[in-house]
Amino acid sequence: MDEEDRLARRFEASRPRLRAMAYRMLGSLSDADDAVQEGWLRAAGANLEGWFTTVVARICLDMLRSRKARREEPLDPDEAVVAGPEQEAMLADSVGLAMLVVLDKLPPAERVAFVLHDTFGLPFGEIAAITGRTPASARQLASRARRRIQGSERPRPRLARQREVAQAFIAAARGGDLGALIAVLDPDVVLRADAVASPSGVPVTIRGAAAVAGGARTAAARARYGRVALINGSPGLVMAPRGQLVLALAFTYSGDKISQIDVIADPARLDALELSVLDG
Repeated sequence: MDEEDRLARRFEASRPRLRAMAYRMLGSLSDADDAVQEGWLRAAGANLEGWFTTVVARICLDMLRSRKARREEPLDPDEAVVAGPEQEAMLADSVGLAMLVVLDKLPPAERVAFVLHDTFGLPFGEIAAITGRTPASARQLASRARRRIQGSERPRPRLARQREVAQAFIAAARGGDLGALIAVLDPDVVLRADAVASPSGVPVTIRGAAAVAGGARTAAARARYGRVALINGSPGLVMAPRGQLVLALAFTYSGDKISQIDVIADPARLDALELSVLDG
């Protein structure tokens, strides 16, 4: 077996790990596969072993910077709710859609540093070379990303109960269970949807548990993409088909009931949300 064959075999053995790493950075299976393939082309051209992770990570960082530099058209929430390729759906579930949404809000270098260190265990010296920073700066990148992802505070006992309520809401919405929806809503609950989230294109306000529950039941197809996440410090729902945030439901709680729901689809408002991942 010649050196090129040995290199190809090693790369193929590393492909699943590299693909998983690139997917966490880019949030798109097709982009991840492109990055891995480009990494192979560069590594094969240089004929160097052990370079695979570094090359793919650098490509992902370049792709993230390019993506942030250009203004992409926002997805229409209804058009976005289509089943992606089964392989990508499985990979998204393994990472966690809420995690992908939060990762997508990180600056490129922070996202890369966090994924490489916290998920794949690369030392900061190697991350520094990839990001063009010092090891100390690479450590700070990962630390900042970790704080953004986990939130500034650990979950409090009240958050645990609110999370249960949010999970009960999304489960009832998926199943179209009107009674279960009403059970987690305050009788005087108010739902406000912004113009982008509203089918009519104008802001909508709905009052009362029965009316809000009825609307949630009609959105059962969209609810399949909902995941619980911390939104501005409280458990709410993010909807992100294939990891791209298109809709958020920010909940306000009164005791163990949801008393207000803000349905947000406007890209500027989505960008302004503080999102973090709930543990467990």
